[in-house]
Amino acid sequence: MSREIRAKVQNRERVTADEALWLWKNATDLELREMAQMVRARFHESNACTYMLMRIINYTNVCVAQCDYCAFYALPGAEGGYVLSEAQVFAKIDELLDLGGDLVAFNGGFNPQLPLGYYCDLFAAVRARYGERLEFYALTIAEFMYLADHAKLDYATTARRFKDAGVSWITGGGSEILTEDFRRRHSKFKYTVAQYFEAQKAIVQAGLSTTATMVIGFDETIEERIEHLERTRAFQDEVGGLASFLCWTFKPYFTPLGGQLGGIEIGTGEYLRHLALSRIYLDNVPRIRTSVLTQNERALEGLLYGADDFDLPIEDEVTQKAGATISLQFDKILAVARSLGYIPAYRSVARAAMAAQ
Repeated sequence: MSREIRAKVQNRERVTADEALWLWKNATDLELREMAQMVRARFHESNACTYMLMRIINYTNVCVAQCDYCAFYALPGAEGGYVLSEAQVFAKIDELLDLGGDLVAFNGGFNPQLPLGYYCDLFAAVRARYGERLEFYALTIAEFMYLADHAKLDYATTARRFKDAGVSWITGGGSEILTEDFRRRHSKFKYTVAQYFEAQKAIVQAGLSTTATMVIGFDETIEERIEHLERTRAFQDEVGGLASFLCWTFKPYFTPLGGQLGGIEIGTGEYLRHLALSRIYLDNVPRIRTSVLTQNERALEGLLYGADDFDLPIEDEVTQKAGATISLQFDKILAVARSLGYIPAYRSVARAAMAAQ
């Protein structure tokens, strides 16, 4: 079976869900690596990789979604809840720019106290202040959906509102594992998988850029992981617009779900195998990104398993609250990529956006 699947990959034929399941259960690490590299080579030079220096700004921690895998949120009125001011947001952006970065991602939650106008005003102010020096991922799709619902607007109208406020990107965050069973188990107040893709389709049709994301290491089955990949590939076939796929691992510490699972975090070996399987399966997504945020230096091994890109984050309070650690020793991290035979090049999203205008 391995030889037959390898031949399909080599001939640029599409791997099925059943074949992906067989690979996960039976293929060696080396076999997965080799097949992932075959697909990677369709999009990138063999020794090339790119990276970004970025910051995730958690503009609020007030959220009513109550996902059991989150250690970050505070319910409305609870002690410790906050909303950042524009001045605080600008200070965080200025610090990033001083370090040489040019990408910010905003991530907060479902805060019922913040109207749509808060977001539009904030993003318009960021665009006006920083112009082409900075690009920002304005929201996750999950937050976008909540805001549209809260404002009683359809997704198309909401996407236009954000575009008019200077937004270029709404990323695929909030996906975790895209199966209805997973969402019923762990995030029952979030939206359904069908609604998630309906919102992402409206975002693409409004002319905004988007991405695909995935988190593994909860209690999901391998079948659920493959269903997530299948839904992502099908969306790209039908709608397009997915610039990249980023997978990271669940940090279980200080979360209700983590307590139920005994605080056990999946190992890097399993993560790398999943990256390879994702690269093989997502044959229509050009960029596969490995997660330094959750795997630290070992994330760079993902380049051997089909990834071609990674972030150097300086902050993400959501993941840090659950146990992630961040290093600002960027040279040391980049040296790991070089030691693996890759030549890392800085990928400026801001310059790319400017060139596209």
